[in-house]
Amino acid sequence: MRHYFLVVLFLLSFSGGFSQSKYVVVIHGGAGNITPANLPAKRALLYKTKLKEALLSADSVLKNGGVAIDAVVAAITVLEDSPLFNAGKGAVLNAEGQVEMDASIMNGKDLNAGAVANVHHVKNPILAARAVMEKSPHVFLACRGADEFAESVGLEMRDSAYFVTERRYKIFKKLKKKEIDKHGTVGCVVLDSYGNLAAGTSTGGMMMKSFGRVGDSPVIGAGTYADNNTCAVSCTGHGEFFIRYAVAYDISALMKYKGLTLKNAASFVINGKLKKAGGEGGIIAVDKNGNFSMTFNTEGMFRGVLKEGNSPEIFMYGD
Repeated sequence: MRHYFLVVLFLLSFSGGFSQSKYVVVIHGGAGNITPANLPAKRALLYKTKLKEALLSADSVLKNGGVAIDAVVAAITVLEDSPLFNAGKGAVLNAEGQVEMDASIMNGKDLNAGAVANVHHVKNPILAARAVMEKSPHVFLACRGADEFAESVGLEMRDSAYFVTERRYKIFKKLKKKEIDKHGTVGCVVLDSYGNLAAGTSTGGMMMKSFGRVGDSPVIGAGTYADNNTCAVSCTGHGEFFIRYAVAYDISALMKYKGLTLKNAASFVINGKLKKAGGEGGIIAVDKNGNFSMTFNTEGMFRGVLKEGNSPEIFMYGD
């Protein structure tokens, strides 16, 4: 009997029976000149409330046995549906007064990924990115082809007017690039109870951007990356720099090949390489052990974290 008991223990250990991870969710709502001086208290409360809702949406998925990729989608759709952020409804307008949205998603378990760029009608771009990953042989679809693909797989579509809020339109009409409106890209990274990592990012891009411009958010390795062996990363900031420096992948690579911790890798890239080059922005990330990072080189970043069994924590400023 004792021998049988020891065999059972060994088999359970080998199968991961005693290695279940505690899940972690980290989100961001963009980085930029976010300070108490330029963010009225009432509006700050709106951001806190919506970020908390996004965290709790992911938490609901995970505490019921869901996986990381589902939690990422749950959190980001909440943020895309909110006019507060530069993603989905409330996306910024390009130089021609149009909304062009980008999104990407990546599963750290198998490195499968999907992305869309310059979509105009799909209600939730993150769902389109996931559909590309799961229902097509491709990784990246853009422009009308991405919209048509999203519609063909049954995703909810909207007239372009749905995405344009009065606040964004007023800014466009005045042709002003207010610092407070340069943030807003949204993202989520998750470690689930099974040890899987996933990351997703969604954005409307830069206010007054050139027609057809694509930033880092839909680019795998630049704005989004996930690998179960290292970490999951979602970025926000000046996309051209994040593309040039392959920021999301660079953090993972520093951990994989140089043995850096997540904290040190994120700081090296964001506060070192990127800042030295003139790139502004930040990242959220979580590693395979549940350590997380919310690193940025701007005055603030809308961000939050929820660990299994704990309450959501929301931050905005450089604290």
